[in-house]
Amino acid sequence: MPATSAGFTVVFGGGGATGNAWTIGVVAGLAEGGFDVTTADLTVGTSSGATAAAQLVGADPKTHFDAIVSARRAGRPGGGPTAGPTAGGQGGGRSAVADHLARLRAIIDASESVDDFRRRMGSAALEREDGDESAGSWTSRWHETTAARLPGATWPDRRVVITAIDARTGEPALFERDGGVSLVDAVAASTSSGLPYRVDGLPYLDGGFRRNENADLAAGSESVLVLSPLGGRTLHPLPWRTRLDAQVDDLLAGGSRVEVVVPGDDAQPLIGEASTNLSLRPAAARAGFEQGRALAERLGNAWAGR
Repeated sequence: MPATSAGFTVVFGGGGATGNAWTIGVVAGLAEGGFDVTTADLTVGTSSGATAAAQLVGADPKTHFDAIVSARRAGRPGGGPTAGPTAGGQGGGRSAVADHLARLRAIIDASESVDDFRRRMGSAALEREDGDESAGSWTSRWHETTAARLPGATWPDRRVVITAIDARTGEPALFERDGGVSLVDAVAASTSSGLPYRVDGLPYLDGGFRRNENADLAAGSESVLVLSPLGGRTLHPLPWRTRLDAQVDDLLAGGSRVEVVVPGDDAQPLIGEASTNLSLRPAAARAGFEQGRALAERLGNAWAGR
């Protein structure tokens, strides 16, 4: 992947519906404390982090945070993103996530490398598409769901990169404003982890199958802030070097200043296998908000002027 010449890059990693809420909370808390990350030179979004990128860049994060929290008070399940698609293309609770993780582990165990893993993931998704009678309407249904999550369909003025993989080859795909793919299609592709999401007939899958954060795309940036709802973890073997710490090591070696934010003890149980539980989104957002507000002064002092 080409390096960037950005000064300040923000990376939003994946983490499901609750991970998205936590991310929005952190960004809102940082802004409350005087550290605005919505005007970064480059924002990289993966999976639920792609949704966050489309929601937050150039916007008021407190508006999105308040919507999540107020939805719970009004009796709605956390507002914002619905549960993302897991294996078979459907949202679901803990059992659906557990089934998806079991399939994921089986493919990882059978793979010789990360490239082989992505190819196998693509093949498996295409096979599910062939065997699913409802697959023909999946793209239109997921497009509608994704569009409802976003404040608008227009790409932000600032540079945003949304990640996915090509289900035919397993190769990474990067979507940007001038690439001819709509913002809704880009986010929908990045968040489709079960059935492929088709853009102009081409099938794409969740960008998290490359890396959960894809922080390596910030190479060449002066400073990088990574928000990782999954805590930098991955199911991949260590030699594949897809863990966040390996990505951070490479960024540091390239001269970037890097700060990583992961969920605190109160937020960790709300993400992972609980990531599709919409009733937990308000709690995840509040935990992220307090964490972001506590970090704002230190980040502001350390990165003054960025």
